[in-house]
Amino acid sequence: MASVDECRQALDELARRLEANANAGALVNLDRTLACRITDLGTAFHGRLSNGRLLGLEDGDDPKAKIALSTTSDDLIALIQGRLDLPRALANRRVSISASPFDLLKLRKLL
Repeated sequence: MASVDECRQALDELARRLEANANAGALVNLDRTLACRITDLGTAFHGRLSNGRLLGLEDGDDPKAKIALSTTSDDLIALIQGRLDLPRALANRRVSISASPFDLLKLRKLL
């Protein structure tokens, strides 16, 4: 099981990668609050997806987040490191994403 700090570092890495691809992400008109819930650690992070960027990443949950991702700490790290395929993880219920159908389509373009 990964630690809270390792999960935070992985999400920071994701934010850096999205920032590096911000030009491509700007084509995706998505401005939504995001919560990432780590089920095995009982913790969460929240921020905002805006124009292909992950902004204002902070500790704690946002129960009103428009997009919520739930997974274990190890699966979160594997996803961000590219060792776990998101569609396969969703199909195997290792990851769940709660969002509107339109937001899911836009997210797919970002990832």
